[in-house]
Amino acid sequence: MKLPRYAAAATAAVVLTSVAGVTAVSAAQGNTEHRAAPESNASALPAVNMEAVVKAAQIDPRRPDNKLTPGAKASVLLVEKALADKHLLDKKWVDGYFGTTTTAAYTKFQKSLGYKGISANGLPGKSSLAKLGAGRFTVNHVIVPGPKVKFGTKYYVNTRTQKMLLQAQKLLHRKLVLDQGSYNPGGDPTSVGTHDGGGVVDINVKGMSAATRTAVAKAMRQVGFAAWVRSPQQGNWPWHIHATAINDTDLSVQAQHQIGDYYLGQNGLANRGKDDGPKVTIRTWEEYLRAR
Repeated sequence: MKLPRYAAAATAAVVLTSVAGVTAVSAAQGNTEHRAAPESNASALPAVNMEAVVKAAQIDPRRPDNKLTPGAKASVLLVEKALADKHLLDKKWVDGYFGTTTTAAYTKFQKSLGYKGISANGLPGKSSLAKLGAGRFTVNHVIVPGPKVKFGTKYYVNTRTQKMLLQAQKLLHRKLVLDQGSYNPGGDPTSVGTHDGGGVVDINVKGMSAATRTAVAKAMRQVGFAAWVRSPQQGNWPWHIHATAINDTDLSVQAQHQIGDYYLGQNGLANRGKDDGPKVTIRTWEEYLRAR
């Protein structure tokens, strides 16, 4: 059963500090979802694979059927059972399918912890998973977006996205310039909220040939982005490459939908057309690192 999903984006006040030539940004109020949580000593507890759960939470709500995300069932069941025990999810939905019903329940749990905005986006983060699993399960394959940093001279991303962009540059042997960064709520209206949270960038393609644009999109996909070359014929925008980092737990709901559509062979646009990007093996950033 699929229910409506809601998202909110909040802009936190920031404090700038200089770290090795890179401008780091730490939220004054903070993204509490990614603060460290106390470790559990219960080594005998089952483990939740955070990578698998987050992937399912992006893909399952976009599925036209009830197929389960491969490799995620056992971990999703542990999360759903914990949500059900907290009376946030009806037991009939404890099925290993992280659809919109489970996502809505997880959002309620995040809000019960006091999380707001992107910290209550329905994607399990390190801190909330640890708190949900206290006495029930441990968490492995942890994903942490990291603090905000400046990429180039104007736009901000988180450190996970920064590492992905730098690796794409190495593959391409060229510098990438952003037209838009992350954490930009209320920015370009044509982005329809995809840049409200983390993990999303637009790449400037000025002066690039069609072949070079495709090569850039391919490199972005190889390091863990869902990336597409966008043309003026598709919307009210100039040529650019839109890229959304798979499994970034700071994603806005709109960006989460793009990831799910990418896995389902679609173009990440509202028309949910066929994927028109270069064909690569779909991997998250963490999967890319392990495969190197």
